[in-house]
Amino acid sequence: MDAAHTAPRAAVPPATRLDRARQAAPQVFERLRNAIIALELPPGAALSRAELAGQFGVSSTPVRDALMRLEEEGLVDVFPQHATVVSRIDISRAQQAHFLRQALELEIVRLLAEKHDAALILRLDHAIALQQQFAKAGDFEAFMAGDNDFHAQLYAAAGKQDLWTLVRSRSGHIDRLRRLHLPSPGKAQNIVRHHRLITRAIEAGDADAAQQHLRKHLSGTLSELDKIWSLYPEYLTD
Repeated sequence: MDAAHTAPRAAVPPATRLDRARQAAPQVFERLRNAIIALELPPGAALSRAELAGQFGVSSTPVRDALMRLEEEGLVDVFPQHATVVSRIDISRAQQAHFLRQALELEIVRLLAEKHDAALILRLDHAIALQQQFAKAGDFEAFMAGDNDFHAQLYAAAGKQDLWTLVRSRSGHIDRLRRLHLPSPGKAQNIVRHHRLITRAIEAGDADAAQQHLRKHLSGTLSELDKIWSLYPEYLTD
């Protein structure tokens, strides 16, 4: 009997194990990131690699890789040989993310207003209708996902998907700030109203109005920063 027939069949080549770890790491990252943005893992929450590996049913490698990516986005603080904790919401990072997003989206809505894409308007109206449903149901996580979908569609229609990926990677702090603010009375409905105004301006080809509504829309949370800080001082840092 040759060696090929006697080799243990359960053995997994190291390269295959590594590939599986690489496939698992993005999934672990997305699930942890979503939990952090949703404040299910609030600022200050300790993250144990061993516990996370058991929870997700993976080895420690994809957990380590996911935590490294979260550290790069400033969403966790890693203290070697001590602990990994969810970071506090950094107001400076939130303001920088707002600056980046506003600069990009002002140009995107102008471009789209000049483009007259009827199919885009239908997609945006559908996204708004879903958001309205989520707002009425008080489903804030689905509402935030719908909010992101609305803006992602603007980037996609302008052919700027890579810029949306960039914006998303920089938006962890501002997104958590928005999540804190979202339950405020009238906040979700305000977002829906702004999305409608932006969409109607794009549909009408009115680039100036689209930019005006977008600027007001994106500035809503930061304009209430003092109020948010007074309610959640333990979550924020400047």
